[in-house]
Amino acid sequence: MTKFDELGLSPVILKSIKELNFDTPTPIQEQAIPLVLEGHDIMGLAKTGTGKTAAFGLPLVHKLLGEETKRPPKSVRALILAPTRELVNQIAATLRDYVRHTHLRINSVVGGKAISTQINQLSRGTDILVATPGRLLDLADRRALFLNTAKFLVLDEADQMLDLGFIHDLRKIAKLLGTPRQTLLFSATMPKQVEELSQAYLNDPVKVVTSPPGTPADKVTQRVHFVVQSSKTELLKDCLIERRDDLSLVFARTKHGAAKLMKHLVACGFSASSIHGNKSQGQRDRAIKAFREGEIRILVATDVAARGIDIPGVSHVYNYDLPEVSENYVHRIGRTARAGKAGEAVAFCKPEDIHLLRAIEHLLGKPIEIASGEPPADENAIPRKRPARGGNRSRGGPKKNQASKGKRRQPSKNHGSVAAGEKKPDGQNNQRRHKPNYAGGKPTKQNNGGRSNNQSRRRRSSGKSVAA
Repeated sequence: MTKFDELGLSPVILKSIKELNFDTPTPIQEQAIPLVLEGHDIMGLAKTGTGKTAAFGLPLVHKLLGEETKRPPKSVRALILAPTRELVNQIAATLRDYVRHTHLRINSVVGGKAISTQINQLSRGTDILVATPGRLLDLADRRALFLNTAKFLVLDEADQMLDLGFIHDLRKIAKLLGTPRQTLLFSATMPKQVEELSQAYLNDPVKVVTSPPGTPADKVTQRVHFVVQSSKTELLKDCLIERRDDLSLVFARTKHGAAKLMKHLVACGFSASSIHGNKSQGQRDRAIKAFREGEIRILVATDVAARGIDIPGVSHVYNYDLPEVSENYVHRIGRTARAGKAGEAVAFCKPEDIHLLRAIEHLLGKPIEIASGEPPADENAIPRKRPARGGNRSRGGPKKNQASKGKRRQPSKNHGSVAAGEKKPDGQNNQRRHKPNYAGGKPTKQNNGGRSNNQSRRRRSSGKSVAA
C-alpha cells in the first residue's frame, strides 16, 4: 500500500502530514499528487469526503516551496477558487496545517468580511489565496492585488464554479491570471455540459476518476420517507427525538423555509441553529462553530452548506426538502460518513416531488430504500410545481416577475422609504414639488432654500438643478 513518503513530497510537508496523523493516501490523493508534481493540468473526480483538498493542496505547497521566488507586495502566486464562504474558510484552514513548518503565507477573501482588513493582509503578498469570485473581483478592481503573478489555478467544486452562476466572473478572473499556468479542477460531480465548458481552462488535462461522478460515500445508508407536506415537520421531530445526542444536518430548499423550521425546532425544545444566505458571515461562522463543538445538535441549512462543511461528527443528514438539482443531493449527503466513518441520509418526499426523487435515483444508478409510506400510484399524473423564477440561481436574487413587466408601479404610502435600485414614484425623483401659493398676489417663499417658486421655476427652465 502506498504511503505519503512515496509520492515525492518534500520532508517539511511530510512532517506536517505526520503531525496530522495522515498515513495512507486516499485513491484520489495517490493518483493526483504525482501528476500535479509533474506539472499536468488535472480534472479530478472523487466521492465526497475522500480528501480532495489534500490531493491538490499538498503538491501545490511542494511546488511553491521549490520556487525561490520573492513575494512582491500585492502579488499572488497561486489562486484557489471555491463557490461558498464556508468552503473557502475550510480550505484555507486545511492549507495552514500543511504549511505550518514553512514560510508560505495563506490568505482567504470572502464577502461579508471587512474588505479593509483583507486589503491590508494582501498588501504584503500572498503565496496561496483562497477566494470566492465576487470578492476577488472587488479587490482586483480596487487594485488591492495583482493576479498576473499567479501561475497556479485551482477550482474546487468545479462543477458549480463552471455553472451559470459563476462562469462570467470566472472568465474575467482567467484574463487576469499569469501565463503559462497549471490548472486543477476537482469535484464530486461533473455534468457533461459543465465538463465541456471546463476544456476552455485546461491544457491537455489528465482526467483522474476514482469513482463515477455522482457516487456517494461508501458508508452512507440512504432511506426515503414518502410523506405529505403537512406531516413532514412532525416526522422530522420524531426522527430527531430518537437521536437527540447525534449531530444532525437538516437541508431546506429556501432561506425562509430554513429559518422557519429552525425557529419551530427551537420552540419545541431542540438545540438548533441555521445558516443560509440571509445570515451575516459572522452569524454563519458562529453557527458552524457551535455545531462543530457540539453546543448545538441540529443545524438547519440551505445548499450553502452542501459543499464544504467538514464536520466528522455529523451522523445524520435529513433532506427535509429534496434539492431541485439532483447533483446537490450527492453533496448534501456527503456531509456525513466522512473520513471513513458511517452515516445515514434520510429524505422526505412529498407526492409532487416524486420527479425530483426519480432524478436523484437516476444519478445514483439505483433506487433509494423506502423507510415509510408509498410512492404515488400514478406518478405521471402528479402535477409538477414549477420553481419560482430565480429560486435556484447560484448568485443574485430572483428576477422581476415577468407578468408585471410594463405595469406602472403604485406609489407606496410611505413615500420616504424606497428600496435601493427602485425608481421613486412620480413627484419624488428630485426635490419635492410644491404648488404655487399666492397670498395677496405675491408669491410666498416655500421650502426651496429660501427661494420663491418663481425663482425655482426660472432655475429649472434654464437647465440648472436646485437641491432640495
